[in-house]
Amino acid sequence: MGQALRGERVSAVPCGDCTACCTSSQFVHIGPDETETLAHIPASLLFPAPGLPRGHVLLGYDERGHCPMLVDGRCSIYEHRPRTCRTYDCRVFPAAGINADADKVFIVRQSRRWNFSFPTHEDAVEHEAVRAAASFLEARRDALPIASRPANATQLAVLALDVYPLFLARDDRAGRTKVVEPTVETVVAELTLRVKARERKGRRSKAGAKASRAR
Repeated sequence: MGQALRGERVSAVPCGDCTACCTSSQFVHIGPDETETLAHIPASLLFPAPGLPRGHVLLGYDERGHCPMLVDGRCSIYEHRPRTCRTYDCRVFPAAGINADADKVFIVRQSRRWNFSFPTHEDAVEHEAVRAAASFLEARRDALPIASRPANATQLAVLALDVYPLFLARDDRAGRTKVVEPTVETVVAELTLRVKARERKGRRSKAGAKASRAR
């Protein structure tokens, strides 16, 4: 999932026929740089994402709590689905040591299936760092930049997985990696840099799309 968040690949989740994430009354964030995705979703289904810069939108759900792009039990825009969907992985909840929001009954049930093994000490420490990051972010939510502030359990778990390297340090004496707690200022600075990087990427993508249309 870390690779998916960095845009290096899509999440490799053994979903099978499970559509829990598509049928749990979830708002799907779509960034302004996701021009191909936006071109495949009717504008009437999108609305501005609260607290985020202009161009960031949300895709809502129908009266059943289903994503409107889910047709006959399958994603109708699968090849063009949002980045949020490409990176979604219900294993992130047990990985971060938190539960999905209580109203996401299907996701809670599915995420509880997963167990983890740790082939090496380093693997176990990294998992511990993810959980430390989740606890830190939840306790200091109000101190985080608004654009990065998690509004629900999903966003909290994903953010923890994204920033957990800040909670790792090399113990040269022991010759091992250990979990540490960074300062709030360090975490805020990193999150601010990431927000600015996403905004720059979004502006470049929009400019590229305009140039293509002009040609």
